[in-house]
Amino acid sequence: MNKTLVSIALWALGGWLLGAWLGAATGWALLALGLLAMVLVSGLQLSRIARWVRNIDDPPPPSVGPWDEILAPIYRKLKQNRLELQERARNFQRALLAAEALPDGALTLSPDKTLLWCNQTAAEHLGLNPHQDRGHSILNVLRAPEFAHYARQDHWDKPLVLHLGHADHTRTLMLHLAPYGAGQFLMVTRDITQIERLENTRKDFVANVSHEMRTPLTVLSGFIETLHDMPDDALTPEQRQHYLQLMAHQAHNMQALVADLLTLSSLETTPNQPGAPVALAALIQTALTQSQALSNGQHHFALQVDDTLQILGQESELASAVGNLMTNAVRYTPAGGTITIRWARQADASACYQVQDTGIGIASGDIPRLTERFFRVNRGRSRATGGTGLGLAITKHVALRHEATLDIESTPGAGSTFSLHFPADRVCAHKNS
Repeated sequence: MNKTLVSIALWALGGWLLGAWLGAATGWALLALGLLAMVLVSGLQLSRIARWVRNIDDPPPPSVGPWDEILAPIYRKLKQNRLELQERARNFQRALLAAEALPDGALTLSPDKTLLWCNQTAAEHLGLNPHQDRGHSILNVLRAPEFAHYARQDHWDKPLVLHLGHADHTRTLMLHLAPYGAGQFLMVTRDITQIERLENTRKDFVANVSHEMRTPLTVLSGFIETLHDMPDDALTPEQRQHYLQLMAHQAHNMQALVADLLTLSSLETTPNQPGAPVALAALIQTALTQSQALSNGQHHFALQVDDTLQILGQESELASAVGNLMTNAVRYTPAGGTITIRWARQADASACYQVQDTGIGIASGDIPRLTERFFRVNRGRSRATGGTGLGLAITKHVALRHEATLDIESTPGAGSTFSLHFPADRVCAHKNS
């Protein structure tokens, strides 16, 4: 503005001086010419400013006269605002990426519970389509009566545990709603399916252990009370010896159960080690001696063992697996049956330990559950022969720790075949001396 006033003053001074010399008309003409020139220059400057306004992100045009003092601070402010917006956009994008990386699901809802945004985890948890379901009420998308009741509350002090899906594919979610912002809501989802499954497994395990221990403890307690309360001459030596034998048998059952529990715990908690070459033939021979003692001459054993094959692994773990498969065959094979043990290299350079019996067999529906803890096809028969219900669970863990697979084939009434297949890179051989 000051530049414009100075320019007008200079043109007026020039006109006055020229008018004093050449006459007033000439002076006025010079002033008019100067003002016209200023208008033309100002119009040119305004046109350049108008073009800049159409693309305001570019720097303002240079040398626009008095407009320089106006445009410079405007441009600096615009540039500062633009940089702040860019930084906010980057922060927002980083926040979105962080929300997408969360292991939990996150959803934002409007005051009327309309879905505004959700991360991919929430979409997977709730079966949402972020594009199609955005703008729809979450109550219409997630149709569960318990969730509808939970969402319509005014306060959410506790999360909601929700089971979604079908019987074979049930997912357990923990949902928590919280208000934020101007009447909006944040909902966090967490998949606790595995946690719930582990908790149920823990409860079942404790219940099963308690049940397994109850029977021998009840027998022991009963005999001890009987022997304590009865006079010394009330029982014959034969009866007393019989009672003591029964008590010893129940104590042995408890010892076997505790030993298997400790073995299973060790397999689940200790880190896996590559191990050293183990002569499986020697372990098979030891397990055979124990199984023959358990059989008490009631079964015929056939042995087909390659003495040169060894396995890289842990000897104690492999001994447990070898013995469990053999003693199981004895327990579930009637007297007079045949148990065949094989240990041989396969065509693909792998090796297979196999126990085949002519026992009672297993129904096809029970085979997938055989490696569950405490699962028994015939509880009475297993307990009568000292089974703990943990043998196949231990064998499965040993197989996994040695990169092996446990295969089970069975026909009810015709017998069963249990096979441990070891990969080729676990198999090595030695020459007999």
